[in-house]
Amino acid sequence: MSKVTVVGAGAVGASCAEYIAIKNFASEVVLVDIKEGLAEGKAMDLMQTATLNGFDTKITGVTGDYSKTANSQVAVITSGIPRKPGMTREELVGVNAGIVKSVVDNLVKYSPNVIIVVVSNPMDTMAYLTQKISGLPSNRVIGMGGALDSARFRYRLAEALEVPASDVDGMVIAAHSDTGMLPLISRATYRGIAVTEFLSEEKVNYVIEETKVGGATLTKLLGTSAWYAPGAAVSTLVQSIVCDQKKLIPCSVMLNGEYGQSDICLGAPVIIGKDGVEQIIDLQLEGAEAEKFAASAAAVREVNKDLKL
Repeated sequence: MSKVTVVGAGAVGASCAEYIAIKNFASEVVLVDIKEGLAEGKAMDLMQTATLNGFDTKITGVTGDYSKTANSQVAVITSGIPRKPGMTREELVGVNAGIVKSVVDNLVKYSPNVIIVVVSNPMDTMAYLTQKISGLPSNRVIGMGGALDSARFRYRLAEALEVPASDVDGMVIAAHSDTGMLPLISRATYRGIAVTEFLSEEKVNYVIEETKVGGATLTKLLGTSAWYAPGAAVSTLVQSIVCDQKKLIPCSVMLNGEYGQSDICLGAPVIIGKDGVEQIIDLQLEGAEAEKFAASAAAVREVNKDLKL
């Protein structure tokens, strides 16, 4: 059993804490927020579900006191602001970079051996920033986006095939953005059979496009970002670390020659275990998929230029 910190007690952060607790693999979850009383209130509310949901994980809420996060094995960063009407990409990057930098400095101060999972947007850029400023080895900084995008891809595939989602496999790599993500339709399967055996070209294109706008679709419906699926994606990733499950999960990680890219955090299939990123799977992409990955990398590099490193 181990200690996990979740920074940001909003809807996504609280969902992360809830799913981690319900899965009962961590001894303690520390929920941190800058708003007075918010983390404490969310923690108390969640702890009052312990006997109802059958978990023993202790959930603690604190306002800005990072000393309570000391010796965390994993820390999840959900803090930051969404892009608002009239806000430029540079402004969003600037604001969230300042928030993430402060959080990372505090986390590493009290937990020098921590593995950091980044959720804050723009996620690939925030993972890159975390890698650069934390001083942590690259295997200990992980962007969550691919896990969530792949879950949304499988949902859309199951919907199109009219089969249970558990019978469908598929992954999304490259950037965690509407235009930058790359659903690997060529490798998606239904019980081991290529989905293209069952779906028309029209259906395939529908699945790809609906996956790419998965987050935007929910934001339009909800009036805010989603939180259930992001929280579940984080909990799956954290569980694979804490329990050393060696699961293959698409995540945004620092590439060092894989996919022809270096000095950039981008989504790729990786093996996740107790040391964080234990192996990056370098798929040999061809044709349009290789071109789209390269274009996605170029777009992320443009955003990374807005960082003041």
